[in-house]
Amino acid sequence: MNTKRKLPRVAALHDLSCFGRCALTVIIPALSAAGIQTVPVPTALLSTHTGGFTDMHFRDLDDSIEAVGKHFSELGIDFDAIYTGFLGSEKQVKTIEDFIERTADEDTLVFVDPVMGDDGVLYSACFPELISEMKRLCARADIITPNLTEACLMTDTPYPDLSALTIDEAESVIGSIAEKITEFTSAECIITGIHFDGGVGTYCLGKMHSERARRNDYPGTGDLFSSVLLAYIIRSGKPHDKEVLQKGAAYASHFTAEVIDYSLEYGDDEPRRDGVLLEGCLSKLIDLK
Repeated sequence: MNTKRKLPRVAALHDLSCFGRCALTVIIPALSAAGIQTVPVPTALLSTHTGGFTDMHFRDLDDSIEAVGKHFSELGIDFDAIYTGFLGSEKQVKTIEDFIERTADEDTLVFVDPVMGDDGVLYSACFPELISEMKRLCARADIITPNLTEACLMTDTPYPDLSALTIDEAESVIGSIAEKITEFTSAECIITGIHFDGGVGTYCLGKMHSERARRNDYPGTGDLFSSVLLAYIIRSGKPHDKEVLQKGAAYASHFTAEVIDYSLEYGDDEPRRDGVLLEGCLSKLIDLK
């Protein structure tokens, strides 16, 4: 009887922003600290991320994704999860779908973070055509983690001002948006980045988990939340368990808040656009093992 443990493996299809902690430079260390082999498949190469920087170098890596997926298929490399995020263009959705077809089996968790915008607007590197294509990719997913902006974009909902609402009132508004999402995907949906009066919330399975009010306009916090959530789910060994999903969302929300608090201790010595200082907090993720 073979009693050896198999290290979980995730294919991470996200952009590589060389400077500024976000996407793969957050995802790889977070998943790795949690004991998960992270196989990066860059969707685009940027000299910096788009939040707070201008005139960055940008290159779409569509052809490379196709070639990498083909090679993985030939090698018979399998994945516990395929985890997608920022795409270099709306045309990449078809390439990502082909990657999933080549490398996923019936046990592979498809986890989509539909990265497109924040604060009610599309990111400068994204175009409106991406919205409908991202909805199609979400339809292929088991779990999706849009922030409030992305949830509104995909449901054609005006971005709501929740700043004066209680948590229960905000939960009701977000619940109606979550219901619209079920019209194009059966995936479990966790909506992040919900700012209401007195806190920041994450909506999961009809309930809001909240942290106390905090400044959290650091780039990469969404990537960190989604990566920790995915790590929690995979390490649980129960990827489709709703209780695990709920607990994982709460854990990821709290961990992200801790990293933000840690980052704030450095004040102006570390510019906000450089991203959260996750390096000093990664050891805490070892507990997920």
